[in-house]
Amino acid sequence: MSENPFVKRLIKSWQLYALMSLPFLYLMIFKYVPMYGAQIAFKDFSVVKGIWGSEWVGMKHFSRFVNSYDFWRILKNTLILSFYNLAAGFPLPIMLALGLNYLRSSKFRKAVQMVTYAPHFISIVVVVGIVKELLDPRIGIINKIIGFFGIGPINFMGEISLFSSIYVWSDVWQHVGFNCIIFIAALASIDPSLHEAAVMDGASKFRRMWHIDLPGIMPMAIIVLILNTGHILDVGFEKVLLLQNPINLKASEIIDTYVYKVGLTSQVANYSYSTAIGLFKSVINLILLLTINKIAQKTKQGSLW
Repeated sequence: MSENPFVKRLIKSWQLYALMSLPFLYLMIFKYVPMYGAQIAFKDFSVVKGIWGSEWVGMKHFSRFVNSYDFWRILKNTLILSFYNLAAGFPLPIMLALGLNYLRSSKFRKAVQMVTYAPHFISIVVVVGIVKELLDPRIGIINKIIGFFGIGPINFMGEISLFSSIYVWSDVWQHVGFNCIIFIAALASIDPSLHEAAVMDGASKFRRMWHIDLPGIMPMAIIVLILNTGHILDVGFEKVLLLQNPINLKASEIIDTYVYKVGLTSQVANYSYSTAIGLFKSVINLILLLTINKIAQKTKQGSLW
């Protein structure tokens, strides 16, 4: 009897299948298996009765969240942080990649890359600690500097209007260098003969960026934008939670922190309600992803599928 073709390929390339098994197991254990528990969003979950034994209540918890006093405030805070972060964090890596691409000194380019990449690998807890130290009203260097001009001291972490800017620009500082790597790779794939022809025609660096580099990386930029839009409601939970305090809570309470507090830290943990809120957020993210991808298909610049 002849050997099964699949088994034959498996034996021949077992190293590749072994390498693929790790991310596959990760997806199964942490992404697909937890979907089983998502059904408690439609039930009044009881630990004693279990998931299957709990009473089915349909859309009760979704309706409760949408009609709650906190809904619009939490949704507004989440959207403000998300779109602000997207508006600041999406174009800056592209600009940095374009700038690095035209640097003549390789040593200076490597130094800039090192300085901009390094913050990405710093723990969020450490980053928040740095931010709080810099903005401290008594010993923070920012207040020391503005004090020379007769301003302050300012309690930055207590100013509701400043919370979104503190979150976004500290996030940009931490990730802009790492996020530009993909655009540097896209720029490296552009045909050098296009630049040679443009130089022969007397085109400036700005013109070469505008007419060669940007169109060359536009498909990649569209894909990155689509992926970022698909996570528009997934604001950094850990960082927001660490930056929160009772004074700025009005502006810093987002969906993820609200789910955490309702589901785990409240005196009476409401697992069904918190799961419903999390599922609501995931559905909105999926709708946004499909919508933006459809718009990208119309532009014919690139799309996920």
